[in-house]
Amino acid sequence: MAKTSMVEREKRRAGIVKKYAARRAKLKELIRSPKSSPEERAAAQAELQAQPRDAAAIRHRNRCAITGRSRGVYRKFGLARVKIREVANRGEIPGLSKASW
Repeated sequence: MAKTSMVEREKRRAGIVKKYAARRAKLKELIRSPKSSPEERAAAQAELQAQPRDAAAIRHRNRCAITGRSRGVYRKFGLARVKIREVANRGEIPGLSKASW
């Protein structure tokens, strides 16, 4: 089980990422655009730098929905590998069964 503070930090980061996503995308497009002037680019870069660090999506870490574990988390299920095995063995994930041949 992950520390509660780490889980709460990730929830806070997810909210901040969502809040700034549209503005960041707009600024990045302005920076990448060959049509924008050097002054516009510099202003956009400065504004991007002024945003909170946690506004960057790269700082968001996937965590298990049950335990908060940060490693071995499957995107499709939002669960860590250990919990996927437990939940699948109980038959709680539709269409997922243990392989046997």
